[in-house]
Amino acid sequence: MATAAAACNGGGLLCYKVLSVSMLILLLRGLVEPAAAACSVDAIYSFGDSIADTGNLLREGPIGFFASIGSYPYGQTLRKPTGRCSDGLLIIDYFAMALNLSLVSPYLDKGADFASGVNFAVAGATALDRSVLLLSGVMAPPASVPLSSQLDWFKSHLNATCPSQEDCTKKLAGALFLVGEIGGNDYNYGFLQGTGSIQPMKAYVPQVINAIMDVAKEVIELGATQIIIPGNFPIGCSPSYLSLFSVSGAGDLDDRGCLKSYNAFAQHHNELLQAAIDGLRKANTDVTIVYADYYGAFMHLLDHASLLGFDQGALLQACCGAGGAYNFHMNMMCGAAGTSVCADPARRVSWDGIHLTQQAYRAIALSLLMEGFAQPADAVQEIWRC
Repeated sequence: MATAAAACNGGGLLCYKVLSVSMLILLLRGLVEPAAAACSVDAIYSFGDSIADTGNLLREGPIGFFASIGSYPYGQTLRKPTGRCSDGLLIIDYFAMALNLSLVSPYLDKGADFASGVNFAVAGATALDRSVLLLSGVMAPPASVPLSSQLDWFKSHLNATCPSQEDCTKKLAGALFLVGEIGGNDYNYGFLQGTGSIQPMKAYVPQVINAIMDVAKEVIELGATQIIIPGNFPIGCSPSYLSLFSVSGAGDLDDRGCLKSYNAFAQHHNELLQAAIDGLRKANTDVTIVYADYYGAFMHLLDHASLLGFDQGALLQACCGAGGAYNFHMNMMCGAAGTSVCADPARRVSWDGIHLTQQAYRAIALSLLMEGFAQPADAVQEIWRC
């Protein structure tokens, strides 16, 4: 079982960085002995894509964009590759540590005991099934595990671990569910395969939102009482999108240097998602449903980058890449021959041009838990009441 202490792998400065989020959150609440406090959540169940995958794709067999995640430099801050699409930890890891839980093991790690929950997220996953995407000519990678399949995994896990329905209900009542971030790949595959411009891609958004809501409704029916549903990141600030699409849209850049049109698309997704969440709340008044504003938290990071210790001159450049204005090349992904890693990943926001660094995920997790980027804020404080 992976623990926060194990993630430190020897202590020192790395250990301080890994543990400081949980410690800071607990200490700011005035607890004298934070490690001894019991939290209101005893397990996390996660659905999503590479933003949350802690090792499922690695065990399935990564290919394509993800071929290198099982080897260095991925995981270098943790001193070993773990299957996370970063140099180190992810948002879900910081959520777990702030709840005094062990890091949540991937479902396909059959040697795990899943004491702190199960992570069903898979890098490359889509909200929509492959067959739905194919109807519009969008191809998902062979190893892609859509949201519906992750839900099937969850049901299989319950069938294997719950002696009775009563036991299941009790177990899920004390758990936190993360449904997403998901949907980004549905759009990524369409944009990157050139199947349509931004306007036609908007036709996908209601379908993606419905797929997310269907899973949220089903876990509620199964007994979930606390759910976090994150929105999408501002894709127009991603080095991958900037590298691929800014040449033909130089006038599309905003004051931060991000692509306005692609960020507006992400905001459109998030607006429809929030409207659907509002409806879900009204239909389930006894369930805590939190919207996690990944978009806003990321922009907050960019706007306060220097104060947070990031390199102001490289905010939109990947740490690991093959050079160029954004240090990103689609045919030379991080880890491939000809790529290199920046001197200090902790001072960079983007890890490989698609995913973020551990330090960026840490800053975003803190913003979500402590700076009001997850709403309703009182529900967030109640979940992380330790």
